[in-house]
Amino acid sequence: MSETGCPMAYKRFAFVIADLYGGGAQKVLLNTAEGLRQRGHTVRVFMLRDVIEHELPAGLDIVNLALINKVTKAVSNVALEKYQAQRIRKALEAYGPDSIISCSCDKITRHIKHPRLYFWIHANSIAGLPPEAPEARKKIKKLQRFYHARHLITVSQGIKASLHDLAGLLPDRMRVIYNPFDQDAIRLAASEEKALPHAPRSYFLHVGTFEPRKRHDRLLKAYAASHASSPLVILGKGKANEKQAIQQQIDELGLSESVTMLDYQSNPYPLIANAKALVLTSDREGLPTVLIEALLLHTPVISVDCPSGPREILTQEFAEFLVAPDDAAGLAEAIARMDRDPVVVEPRHYQPFLKETVLPQFEAL
Repeated sequence: MSETGCPMAYKRFAFVIADLYGGGAQKVLLNTAEGLRQRGHTVRVFMLRDVIEHELPAGLDIVNLALINKVTKAVSNVALEKYQAQRIRKALEAYGPDSIISCSCDKITRHIKHPRLYFWIHANSIAGLPPEAPEARKKIKKLQRFYHARHLITVSQGIKASLHDLAGLLPDRMRVIYNPFDQDAIRLAASEEKALPHAPRSYFLHVGTFEPRKRHDRLLKAYAASHASSPLVILGKGKANEKQAIQQQIDELGLSESVTMLDYQSNPYPLIANAKALVLTSDREGLPTVLIEALLLHTPVISVDCPSGPREILTQEFAEFLVAPDDAAGLAEAIARMDRDPVVVEPRHYQPFLKETVLPQFEAL
C-alpha cells in the first residue's frame, strides 16, 4: 500500500552512474536504489566501469556496461560520448524503466533523450565563485549545455537556487529531494564490534576528503582558538601531498598532541557515534551527508554556513551552531560551547531525511 492507503503502483527504476568509487554520491545512490527495491520496485543500477569501493546490497541488480576505460578517458570527445550514450540507451530500452536517474556521468547521458530521464545533482559547483571569474563562466556554460530544459533532481534547496539564480536553469524543471537515510542500518553499522582506529575517549570529529575545498586550515585554526578540552580527530583520504599539508598545519599550530589524523574507514559510523560532535568547515557542499548521518546517530553537529545544505540541516537548536564561513571567532566559540554543553539530538532534528520521508518522492517521479 502507498502512504495514502491506495494500492502501490510499482515501478521500474534505472540508475546510471560512472562507477561506485567510495564517494558520497555513490553511497547515496546505493542507499536510494536499495530502499526503492525493498519497497517492492524493480531497480537496476547501470555502471559504466568496474570500480567498486562500497559494500553492495546483496539483492540489488547491478550491471557493468564497461563503457569507460583508460582508452576512452584519454580519447574523450563528443563523438565518443554519443557512442557511449547509444550503448546505454540500448541497455535501457531492453530493461524498459519507468524512470531513469543519471548520477555523476551526465557528460555522457546528456546525449540520451527520454521523457523520464532525471539528472541527479549532488554538488554546488558554482556557488561562492565570483560570477565574472573565468572558472565560474566556464562552469555556468557547462551547466547550461548539459541541463537546459532537462529534468533535474537537486539534493538541496541551495543547489536549486544556485542553478536558477546563477545559471538561469528553469525552476519548474527542478525538484528538490533530500538524500534518504536508513537510520536502522546506520545504527547497526555503528554498533559493529570491531577494532576501532586509535581515537581518544571524547573527541570532536571531522570526516571528509583531504582536498582543499574541505578547508582543514579553517578547522584547525578554529579548533586551536577554541581551547576545547576534547581532542580533534580528522578522518579522511586524499593525495599524499594533501595529507602532508594538513599535518604541517597541525604541527605549525602546535596541535600535534591534541589532533589525530586517521585514514579512510569503510565503516566510519562507530567513530561518528562515539564523537562528542562532528564539525564541517567546507567552502562548498551539496547536501553534506556526514552531518545528517551524525544526527541520525545522535551526535551533535557544528558547520559553517557554506553553500549548500548545512542551513537546511542545522535547524532548531542547531541553528546556533551554524557559523558564517569567514567568522573564525564564531566557529571557535561554537566549538567551545559544544565542548562545554553538547546539544541533545532528537528525532525532530533529522525527520526530513529519513527514507520513510524521502523515498515516496522518488516514487512520484
